[in-house]
Order: sequence, then structure tokens, then C-alpha cells
Amino acid sequence: MTKDQKNEVIEILKGKFSQYNNFYVTDTESLSVEQVGKLRRACFNKQVEMKVAKNTLIKKALESLDAEKYAGMYDSLHKVTALMFSENPKEPALIISSFRKETNGERPVMKAAFINGDVYMGDNQLVALTKIKTKNELIGEVIGLLQSPAKRVLAALLHHHEQKEAAPAE
Repeated sequence: MTKDQKNEVIEILKGKFSQYNNFYVTDTESLSVEQVGKLRRACFNKQVEMKVAKNTLIKKALESLDAEKYAGMYDSLHKVTALMFSENPKEPALIISSFRKETNGERPVMKAAFINGDVYMGDNQLVALTKIKTKNELIGEVIGLLQSPAKRVLAALLHHHEQKEAAPAE
């Protein structure tokens, strides 16, 4: 790779890291070409962008954006690295989990995930990440909680109002 090509990769990666609040660092070593293709399709179908890049270039991209913010991720940059970028914080975790089930394998391994500024290190975090709530799910829950007391109050008011109207006039 020439210096220009390397810089180009760094710029592309910087763009992705800036665009997405969530990304996963995975190890796809020992997956066949066919399996990697299948994984890419699974990502594409769920609007997850998968990028394979050299660890040194990934690190340079992260450092040049915000060395401290991403400091927790550097330890995960070894061996073969495939990055998964996603708007939805749990989508890559779900893709990895279902891919492993289908292939009865342990790959891809989740080395780390960066979710809205929080670092999740290690493959043992995968299950927790499949259960993480998305912003929309949380908003839905809050709206649900807010609606129920209001409904009860309205129902009580209406009921009281109807009783008043039904009462015989003196």
C-alpha cells in the first residue's frame, strides 16, 4: 500500500467513525470467503456497514479524531479486524449471534464494541449487547409509562362526569 492509499483508507474510516455512534470490532479470521460474503449480506440487509481494514490504519483514524474518546478500543486492534458500523446499537450483536448459530461456529468474535461513547470489551459482552435497548425502544417505553396514568385519570374523569349527568335533577 502506498502512503496515499493508506491516507485514503484513514480518511474513509474517519468518515465512518464520525457518521456512526456505534461500531463493533470483530475478528473474522478463519471464516471462508463464502462465509464472509454471507456475513456481508447479513450486514447489508440490516443497514450495517462492514469494513475490513488494517489495525494500524484503524488506530490512526481513531487517534486523529479523538485519541481519548476511543482509547479503550485500541487493545482490540489485533489480528484480522472487520468493523461493523451501525445506527442501531444492537444490530451487529444480533447479526453476529445469528451467524454463529447458523454456522455452529465461534466466529466472528466480538473483540470490542463502542456504543454511544461506552466501550464494551470482549466477546462475553455479546449477549448483553443483543439485549441493549435502542433509543426508539426506550422512547416507546417512556411514552407507554406516561400514557397509562393519563388514560386512567381521563377514564376516571369521564366516568365521574357521566355519573353527574345521569344523576336525577333535584
